[in-house]
Amino acid sequence: MTTRLAPGDTAPDFTLPDADGKPVSLSDYRGRRVIVYFYPAASTPGCTKQACDFRDNLAELGDAGLDVIGISPDKQAKLVKFRETEGLTFPLLSDVDKEVLTAWGAFGEKQMYGKTVTGVIRSTFVVGPDGKIEQAFYNVRATGHVAKLRKDLAV
Repeated sequence: MTTRLAPGDTAPDFTLPDADGKPVSLSDYRGRRVIVYFYPAASTPGCTKQACDFRDNLAELGDAGLDVIGISPDKQAKLVKFRETEGLTFPLLSDVDKEVLTAWGAFGEKQMYGKTVTGVIRSTFVVGPDGKIEQAFYNVRATGHVAKLRKDLAV
């Protein structure tokens, strides 16, 4: 069974390469609130919809003091193409070994079309300025998730 994070837990720190190979760490965001979201694969319909929703709401989230980081098991070259095709302006991080995905409970068994499969569990977390999980959402829907998140966060 995959370990799940809950509000109050310390967010597992990570350092992963972004699309350009630059290392990005969760600790870089200490002192700010950050939305860390995990998605299965760049340039797929659901993941594109979700990323574009974050892109389209980035100004309002930023005004509310929230940064956004997207993490997937994609290789950097795929992330570059995704970023450029969709005009994404927030960091997309590559976790090809799935170590960070696993540490955050975003990789493991899930239901897909009625079958149990192992893969990325679409998940979103709000990490507080102190590095603690404020909110944890697992098995989120790609469509409408950012709107629901904004509502929950009163943004």
